[in-house]
Amino acid sequence: MIQLIAFLGNYGHEYADTRHNAAWLFEDSLPFASRLSWEKKFKGEFSSIDYQTLAEWFFEAGLLKKREDGSLPIPQEAPQRIYFLKPLTYMNLSGEAIAEAAHFYKIKPEEILICHDEIELPLGTLSLKWSGGLGGHNGLRSAKTCLSTADFWRMRFGVGKPANGNVADYVLGSFTADEKITLSQVFVSASTLLSKVLVAKDAQRLIQEWGKKKVAPDGK
Repeated sequence: MIQLIAFLGNYGHEYADTRHNAAWLFEDSLPFASRLSWEKKFKGEFSSIDYQTLAEWFFEAGLLKKREDGSLPIPQEAPQRIYFLKPLTYMNLSGEAIAEAAHFYKIKPEEILICHDEIELPLGTLSLKWSGGLGGHNGLRSAKTCLSTADFWRMRFGVGKPANGNVADYVLGSFTADEKITLSQVFVSASTLLSKVLVAKDAQRLIQEWGKKKVAPDGK
């Protein structure tokens, strides 16, 4: 089961609303975001919460349903705590922060979920992916290098790609007002997906529905 959730992005005010920071924007949108307590650790901003409390927050937000006996759907295999990390190393060194946190808490690569922007998917698309290619994403490349494997989970936020021009300039460009509206709709679905991933004994069963799901118009 997932223990560590890493949100990839670039540190600094100038990058705050850029496409490369879609995952950080997602973290900010989580219904319990203001309840997380962050500290500087593992070359990033780090937070942890016990699993039971996090499940209760998801329930309060309407993202989890209780069982008939009134209990939350917490598997026996669930970890005691869930860890959140926003690497502050800049994108191309993100893996250093992820690997440091994973090593400290003895978290296996297959217990890591990395949230990131994805130019190979159109805006409005949300994707859960296990292992596989990196799509030219520098943050994922760094994670693979530092973890010595690509066998980790990814939550991908489609941002589209430029018809013309430099890809680096595009991902470091800001979302338009219409694109932000679309993104906010995607984040609602992403919160639902995150809740499902965290209570899943085997997240593989979620891929059939969430492998590449159009959840909002593209904003164009």
